Amino acid sequence: MRKPYPPLEPYNSGMLDVGNGHEIYWELCGNPAGKPAVFLHGGPGGGCTDDHRRLFDPDLYRLLLFDQRGCGRSTPHASLDSNTTWHLVDDIESLRMKFEVDKWLVLGGSWGSALALAYAQTHPDRVSELIVRGIFTLRRSELLWYYQDGASWLFPDKWQKFLEPIPDEDRGDLISAYHKQLTGTDEEAQLRAARAWSLWEGETIRLLPDDKLTEIHGSDEFALAFARIENHYFMHKGFLRDAQLLRDANKLKDIPGVIIQGRYDVATPARTAWDLHRAWPEAEFHIVDGAGHAFNEPGILHETIVATDKFATNHEI
Repeated sequence: MRKPYPPLEPYNSGMLDVGNGHEIYWELCGNPAGKPAVFLHGGPGGGCTDDHRRLFDPDLYRLLLFDQRGCGRSTPHASLDSNTTWHLVDDIESLRMKFEVDKWLVLGGSWGSALALAYAQTHPDRVSELIVRGIFTLRRSELLWYYQDGASWLFPDKWQKFLEPIPDEDRGDLISAYHKQLTGTDEEAQLRAARAWSLWEGETIRLLPDDKLTEIHGSDEFALAFARIENHYFMHKGFLRDAQLLRDANKLKDIPGVIIQGRYDVATPARTAWDLHRAWPEAEFHIVDGAGHAFNEPGILHETIVATDKFATNHEI
């Protein structure tokens, strides 16, 4: 079973002004002469972590990580203005051009898989390989499963905590009800809703509980950006037509790819990964038994690092 690469620090980092008042944090890790790659974090609103750097061989890759608009170290914090899928696709292109990359490997998990698909379908000539994990395409059925009726059957105790900030009369449309609170002027209610939204995900994405995830998702600063930005995107269905990312998967046919999916993923169930596999049969497809949704579950880590190692040699240093 493959393990993450040792911890490493960026060799360069900074902020990029992408317009509309947004500045995004970026960092470069690994070998400055290595194979270019970009990592797309989840959420939306999750931000990058030190452990994301460890998914790539630092001797072979020149890895770019960045915090998407409004989250992590990007500013302004928790901002929803000019924050859509297509703004983020443009941000990825701005970063590619800033660092004079012709083509790069793109890796994204969870929401990052949706963003990776959107980017690759928009700029297929700029993607050397595509690795996606915990597949999420923001179809209405996927959103209703996790935020209305579906996953709640598996986690009734945690679901009750998710419902608590919402009055009974508003529970017929929980995404809209949360949007009202997360964008309202009552700061106390906003933070209460943010914590409940964030903890619902933090406590259900792994096959087995993880106290560290609960701590991260329950912290005020993280929860506020995570909940506001996620809910904003989900209110607008990812700024996508329903099933758009699956219908346009034919645009990926010439890109070497890998699809990785946990068998017991409650946040983004395996049906979506299977639908992507059928729409993009040219990609390798791996169902990981004994895993949920999180990138750092052992089987998912193994398949992800096997994939990045496989493509690492597709570049001359």
